[in-house]
Amino acid sequence: MTDGIKRPLRHHRTIAGLFSQACARSTSLVFVSSVLLGTMVLDQVTKWAALTFLSGPPYKVEVTPFFDLSLGFNTGVSFGFFGGVFSNQQWPLIAITIAIAVALTVWALRMNRLLEALAIALIAGGAFGNIIDRIRQGAVTDFLDFHVMGWHWPAFNFADVFIFIGAASLLILSFITPEANEAKRGETKNEP
Repeated sequence: MTDGIKRPLRHHRTIAGLFSQACARSTSLVFVSSVLLGTMVLDQVTKWAALTFLSGPPYKVEVTPFFDLSLGFNTGVSFGFFGGVFSNQQWPLIAITIAIAVALTVWALRMNRLLEALAIALIAGGAFGNIIDRIRQGAVTDFLDFHVMGWHWPAFNFADVFIFIGAASLLILSFITPEANEAKRGETKNEP
């Protein structure tokens, strides 16, 4: 008699577990997609504003004594590295970056913990934002310029900011145990 009661409960737990997994996966898909698209849109809107408002004189806006909005273009990798290598050959760099961004997107969608998935989505969204620039104009639009006593940090954009925040978040989350992190997406414990 006890076996007759346990079987339906086990079956019910399995159905509930599958339903919970499906809901968690669809919720994470919505969150990951929203972060990915939101990152790309915000990046492109700020780059459009920089191109629109900084393309004419005075070509830069002094915001603080150490921070300017100043239009620049990057044909290289991060911070202009390898600019000479890729300046006339953007398509190999675009292909490599697309492969990395797609892999990051798949990784984010398969990640079991939501915070880590969102951090990866930030990195992928930033990468896609810079890819759009490379395809559209052959270089990435940079406009955030920090400087101290004549020394300038290489100019960057919001895609770079999102990539940095995502990478820093992943690093921080790697030190947090999964139990302390958010509940795993789509995983429930089925007790016998």
